[in-house]
Amino acid sequence: MKFRLLIFLILFSLKNFSQGINNLWLSGYQTVAFPWGGSILDFNGGSINMTYETRPIFFTGTNGVIADHNGNLLFCSNGVYIANATYDTMANGSGLNPSYYTTYRDSLGLAIPQGNIIIPTPGDTNKYYLFHETSEDYGNTDCSLNLFYSVIDMSMGGGLGFVIQKNQVLFSDSLLCGRLTACKHSNGRDWWLISHKFNSDIYYKFLITPFGILGPFSQNIGAFRDITFGQLAFSPNGKKFAYYEPTGDLDIMDFDRCTGTFSNVVHVDFNDSAFGGGVSFSPNSNVLYVSSLNYIYQFDLTSANIIGSQITVAVYDGFYSIWPPSTTTFNLAQLAPDGKIYIVSGNSVVDIHVINFPDSLGSTCDICQHCIHLPSLNKGTLPNHPNYFLGAETGSVCDSLTYILKNENSVLNFKIYPNPAIIENITFTYAPLPETSEITIFNIDGKNVAEFHLPQWSSVQHVKLPKLSSGIYLARFASKMITENIKFVVE
Repeated sequence: MKFRLLIFLILFSLKNFSQGINNLWLSGYQTVAFPWGGSILDFNGGSINMTYETRPIFFTGTNGVIADHNGNLLFCSNGVYIANATYDTMANGSGLNPSYYTTYRDSLGLAIPQGNIIIPTPGDTNKYYLFHETSEDYGNTDCSLNLFYSVIDMSMGGGLGFVIQKNQVLFSDSLLCGRLTACKHSNGRDWWLISHKFNSDIYYKFLITPFGILGPFSQNIGAFRDITFGQLAFSPNGKKFAYYEPTGDLDIMDFDRCTGTFSNVVHVDFNDSAFGGGVSFSPNSNVLYVSSLNYIYQFDLTSANIIGSQITVAVYDGFYSIWPPSTTTFNLAQLAPDGKIYIVSGNSVVDIHVINFPDSLGSTCDICQHCIHLPSLNKGTLPNHPNYFLGAETGSVCDSLTYILKNENSVLNFKIYPNPAIIENITFTYAPLPETSEITIFNIDGKNVAEFHLPQWSSVQHVKLPKLSSGIYLARFASKMITENIKFVVE
């Protein structure tokens, strides 16, 4: 009974913490009268409710917004600075993404789609990671040379938050500007953060844990990517991933939440000519939509022939926004808390599109062009929300949160990453002890196959495994004070 109650309380806490945190969408720019100004898209009532406001923070591409579990705004960022719930600059929240481009875009915000993303810190309900990028000169083109992160502590600043770490360089390389997304790990607590190398087929993956950020882990897969336009997204169940942009077209892949591995690429070439576009999955994760400037395509992901399932479900009808006279074409897409998919134009317009029944195939998905009339102009921006509500993958060998629950007397939080071990280099994490200790690896027959001696007060140990056959192994942490075991898989 005690064990069941512990599980209930923890799972209830996780679920309750997540409710409402993606219910506020902010857009709009300039502080003068309509059609400029700010728009609030509020989903707290279960359906969209739109209001107009004037605010000092502008959104023209990069759009990070997070609310509390009651749907009240906590903070937001346009890539130039972080604003608190009153839209004032959060304490220590100015000066994000140092670069010439950021300085140039200071008054309007960065025009980089998916240029930032907010992730709650695993194991700490007061802290949030803001991952962010800017644009920098790279030969005859532009890319991001650093993936930054900042840490916000909402328990400080009288409840308005304080940026306790800012512009920390997580990784330096030539990266695509923006195109940041994330998916929950199989344990339902940690996160996989995804970035992409410029002019390559390399995905960089980072594992966000209570012990810090691990990685990067890299994987060559899919099309070469080299331009700023487009969008990538995970399906709500975390099992599928899609990336669309006009040069590389569309890649659909499987994703293993346990190992962070992409596989089984389905590549789709389009014959249309597009300057931008986006992707979004339906709520049941079975249908994919690609918004490609003048067309919206639909794919049935349950079909044995995904490419053959492609149909065109919308063609741009030539509508112009009232002011300025701009084409209201199709660009970025986002699944909303009301179960509908909203699609914005890349132009500055006051109307956006909606897919009312995205789980339905064919015309029954009911795409309504320019049916959502915003209180103010939107310049091609949508909040970059991952699925905050995805739970643990039941029965997964990587369900480490379940393992913690089953070991109520654990004081070490003994962990191994990655698990399954798909590479020889692995990392053990544990609580530091004031004595030397060791980790011993046993195979399924109980044979000692490796030993690693650990210094005192250490909490992270990077080791190289010997060549091991695929299978289940046991890692045993042992010191004079404590002994703990954990199972892991070698693939």
